[in-house]
Amino acid sequence: MSSIRQVQVTFDCAEPERVARFWCEVLGYVVPPPPKGFASWEGFKASQSPDDRDAWFVCVDPENGGPRLYFQRVPEGKVVKNRVHLDVRVGTGLVGEERLAVLEAECARLVALGAVHVRTLVADEENESCIVMQDVEGNEFCLD
Repeated sequence: MSSIRQVQVTFDCAEPERVARFWCEVLGYVVPPPPKGFASWEGFKASQSPDDRDAWFVCVDPENGGPRLYFQRVPEGKVVKNRVHLDVRVGTGLVGEERLAVLEAECARLVALGAVHVRTLVADEENESCIVMQDVEGNEFCLD
């Protein structure tokens, strides 16, 4: 008998806390409490060496249903298309103009947070509409 495994989604980025806080807003996630022994994340950061400070950050589903998101600082920038692509399901069950209106409203909200609207793919005979976007560091994702 196989077991269900929990997953963590890891993002390579330049500014882990900035990207994590963006995804908290996108997904309704939260920043967990700081590590044991620290009253705040700022206190935790102050305890670290300059090289380790701001090297990573996390956010979690407040209801513990979704995967933990881990953001780690890497020295290299994003060069080409990211290999992991998140689809943010905001239009599930909706079709046509109603779906497109919900996607566009969410797109506008995320653009105000620093996301970039890349393109809107309008429904055809096979697929419903979706919107291709980029997060605050250029990682592509879709509003679906």
